[in-house]
Amino acid sequence: MARVFVYGTLKKGQPNYQHMLNGTHGIAKFQGRGRTVEKYPLVIAGKYNIPFLLNIPGTGHHVTGEIYSVDDQMLQFLDEFEGCPDMYQRTPVRLEVVEWEDKSSAPEERPAVNSIMECFVYSTTTYQPAWINLPYYDNYDSLGNHGLHYVLRESRD
Repeated sequence: MARVFVYGTLKKGQPNYQHMLNGTHGIAKFQGRGRTVEKYPLVIAGKYNIPFLLNIPGTGHHVTGEIYSVDDQMLQFLDEFEGCPDMYQRTPVRLEVVEWEDKSSAPEERPAVNSIMECFVYSTTTYQPAWINLPYYDNYDSLGNHGLHYVLRESRD
């Protein structure tokens, strides 16, 4: 099992969360919430208003999201879903644990709040240069006050 940090439309309550629940894609088990140790620019970009974590450590905000444990099948699905390696690249990121809900492991194996762990994240180095000038967010919500409506894949032209 691998750990993956999701910060955008795959989070609970967001438009693509159903993919994390779809057993035909593999297993994704919610473990907790985290925040990037380093700052990153999280932008909403393109004509479909997609959230992108630009792989520019040290710029932007500490980004919050959810930590999942995923099997190889789900990891492969996520790679395909995220257009890896062209649109996004799966890279390791250091996270500070904000909250840990997974009680399935022994207490001594659970990470403490504020401890640091490494997870995979889908960030991008293949972005348009103008995206650096977009507003940076520390948390993504498709219905946030940014007013940028996310367009589902099936609704795109």
